[in-house]
Amino acid sequence: MRIEVTIAKTTPLPPGAIDALAGELSRRLNNYYPEHDNKITVRYAAANNLSVLGGAKEDKDRISEILQETWESADDWFINN
Repeated sequence: MRIEVTIAKTTPLPPGAIDALAGELSRRLNNYYPEHDNKITVRYAAANNLSVLGGAKEDKDRISEILQETWESADDWFINN
């Protein structure tokens, strides 16, 4: 599956947050989809968006939930040095 998360440029994030989000999201998705070779891209763009290629609609819904949980729990896993 190929997963692309775009974050609006108007959303200021601390340095390293994009890479940290990609890593944490990858870790969490591998727990749910270990049989897939998940390629995850997180980048800035004009608007927030989630694209899932190579998965069913149910997969996109579940990935959206995992992304939301990951974003909301950033205080637990993001360490800003």
